[in-house]
Amino acid sequence: MILNNPIFSDLSTYNPKETIPFYENVFGWTYYQSYGYYTAYLNSKEVSGLYETPAKFKQMRMPHFWMTYISVDNVDETVSKAQKLGGIIEMTESIDGFGKVALIRDLQGAGFTIYEGNSLGDARTQNTPNTLVWNELHVSNIQNIVPFYQGIFNWSFEFIGEDTVQIYNQDQDHIADILEIPNEMKGKYEYWISCFGVSNLEETHKAILENGGSLISDEGKRKLFTDNSGQAFFYVSSID
Repeated sequence: MILNNPIFSDLSTYNPKETIPFYENVFGWTYYQSYGYYTAYLNSKEVSGLYETPAKFKQMRMPHFWMTYISVDNVDETVSKAQKLGGIIEMTESIDGFGKVALIRDLQGAGFTIYEGNSLGDARTQNTPNTLVWNELHVSNIQNIVPFYQGIFNWSFEFIGEDTVQIYNQDQDHIADILEIPNEMKGKYEYWISCFGVSNLEETHKAILENGGSLISDEGKRKLFTDNSGQAFFYVSSID
């Protein structure tokens, strides 16, 4: 597992019993429950996670959402850096037998989870169908948040035009993107979004619609959907 890289995504949903069949039917995942958390597997590979949205967040009408996890060497040090740079720490937790996590919101409110430990493997692949293949950040103002992520992860950035930034880790691997999108197009929230690779984009498109999902936008080789909650956004991308 490479430090300071996106490695995993999980889903907060109001009703796991309604949500799980959607992803099982679309991606062929199998879920196993342990202590209230559901882990999705593709054959023997751990590919994602899912949990029921806590009651207090349901009362706040927080939407269903996919969360991006980023590996770190030390959660406490990363949290300290984030606080000094103006980030909001929603929670930190040490979990026996798993590791330590913290949920952080950047200066514009986009949330992500950092993970320290050895139990959570790197679920992201480059070209394995029905797995996580990419993560990116959708914001209303790129310039406002680049110094924040540079300060906590030591990432470097390459601007591609005015509305796209490519993120590189310390090994100069391209690991994620930031897209500047007007609020009238993306809504009021700033968020990290997950992208899942598939071998046949049109067949997956059909399966998503048949299981209650919705198409939000078509970008050619990838499409943005919601699941059957109508709220949890994710990309599906055609892979070679």
